[in-house]
Amino acid sequence: MGLGDTKSISVLQAEATTEGTRSLKRVLTATNLVMLGIGAIIGAGIFVLTGQAAASNAGNGVVFSFTFAFVGCLLAGLCYAEFASIVPIAGSAYTYAYATLGELVAWIIGWDLMLEYLFGASTVGVGWSGYFNDLMRETGVHLPAAFTQAPLAWNEAAAHFDRVPGGIVNLPAFLLVMFVTTLLVIGIKESARFNNVIVFVKVAIVLLVIGFGFMYVNPANWHPFIAKNTGEFGHFGWSGVARGAAVVFFAYIGFDAVSTAAQEAKNPQRDLPIGMLGSLVICTVLYVLMSLVLTGLAPYRQLGVPHPVAYALEQIPQLAWLRMFTNIGAIAGLASVVLVMLLGQSRVFYSMARDGLLPAAFGRVHPRFRTPYVTTIVTGTAAAVISAIFPIGILGELVSIGTLLAFVLVCAGVIVLRVRRPDLPRPFRTPFVPVVPILGILICLGLMASLPGRTWIRLIIWMAIGLVVYFLYSRSHSKLRDEVPAIGLAAAD
Repeated sequence: MGLGDTKSISVLQAEATTEGTRSLKRVLTATNLVMLGIGAIIGAGIFVLTGQAAASNAGNGVVFSFTFAFVGCLLAGLCYAEFASIVPIAGSAYTYAYATLGELVAWIIGWDLMLEYLFGASTVGVGWSGYFNDLMRETGVHLPAAFTQAPLAWNEAAAHFDRVPGGIVNLPAFLLVMFVTTLLVIGIKESARFNNVIVFVKVAIVLLVIGFGFMYVNPANWHPFIAKNTGEFGHFGWSGVARGAAVVFFAYIGFDAVSTAAQEAKNPQRDLPIGMLGSLVICTVLYVLMSLVLTGLAPYRQLGVPHPVAYALEQIPQLAWLRMFTNIGAIAGLASVVLVMLLGQSRVFYSMARDGLLPAAFGRVHPRFRTPYVTTIVTGTAAAVISAIFPIGILGELVSIGTLLAFVLVCAGVIVLRVRRPDLPRPFRTPFVPVVPILGILICLGLMASLPGRTWIRLIIWMAIGLVVYFLYSRSHSKLRDEVPAIGLAAAD
């Protein structure tokens, strides 16, 4: 069996239509999928990363950072939509890579998706904790600092972790992730209902902040709109805008996570593209408007805090009444992001286990709830521990580079499949192939290049560990060799 052998499209499609106690339950509608996308997208970007990217990288130009990131996501999203309509099965980019680029690349992207989903859930858990603590202070409850902050902080200049005085564990972040994990084990329909309610609440609050915030914007805070470059690449100026785009790219991965729920959608060929692209467009409009409001209410250099929206509202006494609502919206909104990220991670591991690349236990489906409960519990617990001890900055950059790599491979996969299998029915077709996927690849690679060198080193180390796992375990346990004697797209289908 070669490293470039692909999984048969017909086998994947057969798996997608299989019913039984070992399969996932198809209960999600197009509305559910759009809401899942909004649930994942509206959260970290608005409530956490807007301030981080403005204060550290892009300044007021964070508006353009979100716009650039949107273009890259839109191009990748069009490629995701084509794959999702062809192969409506759990696993997202991992499954798409297995069908087009071979098992080794599929493993690499599956391992890479851990950076996207597992660390994504952890990052948002840390941001949620910041807003939760702020809400507690508003109500007169002061939680002990030892149990509300991570024990470690990343020192970028010295390239090592510093011990946070008095910090023991970020307990609110840990408890949130474990609660969401429990909800996902109980059922996908229950999780979707929970998400729908949260999305309604947080979008309503975001619109309140935008509407009333514009009334008190100080235009002087927007000058200069593109701050002068400090001389160090990635800090303000247009290079800062580019690096800011790479950082806030993390905020858009909701539409990607929607594709992992393909095996639980009622009509995936039609509804998955609607869910991914619809949520992407809606959320981008809200991101741009919120960026303008935040940088107009407070100088961008002051927004590098875990709760930038609440901080910006503090600067305007007339908006004090909104702060409580904002904290509630952030707490609810970030919780839904954690839910969708953990849903995505557990479904990717579920698919990898069914292919034999991970231990079979990860592919077990709960006989009552029809959810991949083992992988949900394992990944949820890991995310909870990570969120309890690591700072938000280092986690956010890891998530961004992992997401961008996944998008590059999906865009490349569309080109490969168009060449190898032009005859396949495609309910949704990516327009202007190969132009769209090539532009998607170039933009994503450009955003990756704007991330700091240490983030690349962490990615390389992470991928090296993944390759060791693949060659020591996954390759010898792969079920691909048992499917069809003549493996390959042309022969197998």
